[in-house]
Amino acid sequence: MLDAQKAAETACGFCQGKTLDQYRKDELLRSGVERQLEILGEALNRALADEPTLEKRIPEARRIVGIRNRIIHGYDSVDDEIIWDVVSSKLRPLTETLKKEMEK
Repeated sequence: MLDAQKAAETACGFCQGKTLDQYRKDELLRSGVERQLEILGEALNRALADEPTLEKRIPEARRIVGIRNRIIHGYDSVDDEIIWDVVSSKLRPLTETLKKEMEK
């Protein structure tokens, strides 16, 4: 779970102060964000395998795993707008959820 939290925070940090247009134009930024989402998805996938009840407490976990799978297996059809939406609006709340889970 710590890896998942760190990856989410890192991806958010990469995009802080950036716009979608800047994200689209910056290959290094896109690559870095996608790598962090791969780590996040894999970490959540492993956590769900170890503790299936996490899915109830982290409902977005399966979607993040799905994004990880799309980035890895469908790398040629990754939608920048979807990735941007995830990073700009979904990861901060997820990070808070992960922090709470680790405090238990």
